[in-house]
Amino acid sequence: MKIYRVLALVLACVVAINTPLFGWGNVGHMTVAYAAYQKLSPTAKKRVGDLLKLNPDYKKWTKMIPAGTAAKDRPMILFMIAATWPDQIKSETGYTNDPEGGPGSSQNIGYSDHLQHRYWHFVDTPFSQDGTPLGAIPAPNAETQMAAFRAVLASSDPDPLKSYDLVWLLHLVGDVHQPLHAATRVSKTDPNGDRGGNNVTLCKKPCKSELHAFWDDLPGTGADPNAAVLVGKKLPKPDATLAKDTGAATWIAESFAAAKKSVYVNPPIGPGDGPFTLTAAYRADAHKIASARVALAGARLANVINNELK
Repeated sequence: MKIYRVLALVLACVVAINTPLFGWGNVGHMTVAYAAYQKLSPTAKKRVGDLLKLNPDYKKWTKMIPAGTAAKDRPMILFMIAATWPDQIKSETGYTNDPEGGPGSSQNIGYSDHLQHRYWHFVDTPFSQDGTPLGAIPAPNAETQMAAFRAVLASSDPDPLKSYDLVWLLHLVGDVHQPLHAATRVSKTDPNGDRGGNNVTLCKKPCKSELHAFWDDLPGTGADPNAAVLVGKKLPKPDATLAKDTGAATWIAESFAAAKKSVYVNPPIGPGDGPFTLTAAYRADAHKIASARVALAGARLANVINNELK
């Protein structure tokens, strides 16, 4: 089993180096799923377990379960790993990095779809701090697709489609709770937006990190499910009233507000694309925000599954 854990870590590093980052890292997404799993009803746990078995990578997931995992915890670990699948396919043979707005960009056809749909991972809500004109929010996006997936889960559609939509929903609920998945700063430097902070560089000798990557990695790095379990056990308790809000538009608006208020705050994030040097205060505040957003995402994801999966 150790070799599979090593391979999983290597794969995570390759993906991080060679592709743009579009969400919490593997640990972040698995932590959201861990938090959600604790709140699923017994019926929902059984249902999602059956649906996940229909994923084409299910056998690979079983080999990624850490050695020594108790039998009772295996379904939970598989649920956590499944939440990373929309990022996994970015590096899998047979999946195409298709253009945003292409002919298949809004389709929902299940596992016969071999498009990566990277534009489904975010809602690029533009804002400007220097008066640069704003464009429209591109669609399809995370909000439009979550609505489509939730409708299928609540319907009498066939299980293979529900399986596909479930793994995407596990991922996208986590994505939109990351502030930089709901905002793009438009400026004279980036008149079309900074791609959720992917264009903004940070300096930590050498200057090669991006603002988006910093926020992605706040819950943790790597691909070990056990690391996500440890993070999940330390999450703050989410606000009960906010957790009951299952409206995706609200989740996205919260992340957008957090991005404007706490991500693009000067100092240290000034105008332009940097490089900028993060302060200790900025890092500490970012960790608190990320923990709260991950905890809230987990609670909301559980509510959606419990209420809508038929």
